[in-house]
Amino acid sequence: MVAMAAGCAAVPPSEKTAALSLTSPPSSSTAAASATAEPGTPLKAEVVGGEAITPAEQTALQDDTKDITPQYNDIWQRIRAGFAIPNMDSPLVAQAAQWYTTRPDYVARMTERARKYLYYTVQEVQKRGMPTELALLPFIESAYNPDARSVAHAVGMWQFIPSTGKHYNLKQNMFQDDRRSVLASTNAALDYLQNLYNMFGNWQLALAAYNWGEGSVQRAIAYNKAHNLPVDYQDLRMPNETRNYYPKLQAVKDIISDPSKYGITLPDIPDHPYFKAVTITRDIDVSLAAKLAGLTPDEFRSLNPSYTKPVILGATNPRILLPYDNATHFAQALQAYNGPLSTWTAYTVKATQSPMQLASDLKVSEAVLRETNDIPARQLIRAGSTVLIPKADDGSNKNVSAAVAENAVLAFAPEAPPGRRMVLRVGRYGDSVQGVAHRYHLSPLQVAQWNRTTERGIFRKGQFVTIYVTHTPRIFVAERQADERRIVAERKVVKRRVVAERKPQVKRRNIVRQPVKVAERQRKELHYSVQTRDKKLIDVAQQ
Repeated sequence: MVAMAAGCAAVPPSEKTAALSLTSPPSSSTAAASATAEPGTPLKAEVVGGEAITPAEQTALQDDTKDITPQYNDIWQRIRAGFAIPNMDSPLVAQAAQWYTTRPDYVARMTERARKYLYYTVQEVQKRGMPTELALLPFIESAYNPDARSVAHAVGMWQFIPSTGKHYNLKQNMFQDDRRSVLASTNAALDYLQNLYNMFGNWQLALAAYNWGEGSVQRAIAYNKAHNLPVDYQDLRMPNETRNYYPKLQAVKDIISDPSKYGITLPDIPDHPYFKAVTITRDIDVSLAAKLAGLTPDEFRSLNPSYTKPVILGATNPRILLPYDNATHFAQALQAYNGPLSTWTAYTVKATQSPMQLASDLKVSEAVLRETNDIPARQLIRAGSTVLIPKADDGSNKNVSAAVAENAVLAFAPEAPPGRRMVLRVGRYGDSVQGVAHRYHLSPLQVAQWNRTTERGIFRKGQFVTIYVTHTPRIFVAERQADERRIVAERKVVKRRVVAERKPQVKRRNIVRQPVKVAERQRKELHYSVQTRDKKLIDVAQQ
């Protein structure tokens, strides 16, 4: 997980970006300019909607790979050639390597998943003159999964948490999360790693800071210096996660350096770009974009996981990634497509209301509204929030504005039931959901939902119970007094019934015990008479 994140850097100025204009046809035809592209950097190609693709445009879309000449047989050879961080010799490295070698299926899935992103990552690393070990870091962070999410809410290949992503300008709004973006997150992570290296002058310490935070590493170094201890990676006091962080990277490096030694087979990944970047200038549905590119929705999202809604908004000129060969297919299919590009639009909520009320006002399905906008249960939508809804069937093709696309938020408020809120404290005898509901003329289901229990739930002694009522307190006092009188009367009836049931038992017991009592009384009388007689005889003898 990234402790701090680098700023969101656009693709460096030296990189030429492919732009696909989806604007309306201009008054005059537009020709596409062709230029030579760097490896992995597509030409800028502008395709004008409503007109046939010219031969020059066709050449610009197809011939931008002519000068892409791989220097290596595959991407692994290129990575090996760029290793520059000193090796670490530690039992932790052997332990991590053993973990990977005993899980070849996991390694195969991870390296195969990296096929789409590895060339771009290596290219960006080498553009900055950084060691290619850094291109292996997403193997440790997320297993090269741009859609990965940790329990600490870190997201993406490089695992940015929300606060650091926002601090370094990675867009995070309801339509887009650049922490998942292959381009933006990679450049942000490399910016941050470069800053850490400039701070510590050591790649191992820079990677420790990437995981643990630069402040924590600085304090660990200061502690060791104060105690005249070495300040190398293995000598610092650090949590176990950071202690094992670089050894894991070293283990992956060792496996890639000599996979046969560890019994691992790496997939054949060519030293060639996998995708092109295409700029979008009009709203387009994700499903339609995938269809026009000849991809399944899952394949499209694997390259474009930063778009979290079913529509990509063109107001901010976002870039979508398409497989190298599919980019041309996308442009041609888009030219031939005559239907609406987007079936979704954004609506700003004017007053706080429930999803059911809003869906009714907008004449859309509540289920669609909840699912599309991830609205949780028992929540109101606050005024000023933006929701995504299906477009009306009025032929309108208006795009969402840039202000909404950049600043849209969706805020919620707890759904407070109508009526007066009352908090009750359960007495020493306890109570039940049904008892409270009956006493205050409420539904057991309502009482259960308000207090997060079941309809047959039991409230413990001293527990606080929340209810919402529409009656006046005076009525409650009278009802409570009536209930108390009723309870007292019921207890008296129960007591009388118990006494009445016990009377025959007492009578039978007395009948059984009567002879015993008579015999005991007779024995006592006889004993007394004998003692009295003997006493009289003694008195006569003494006289």
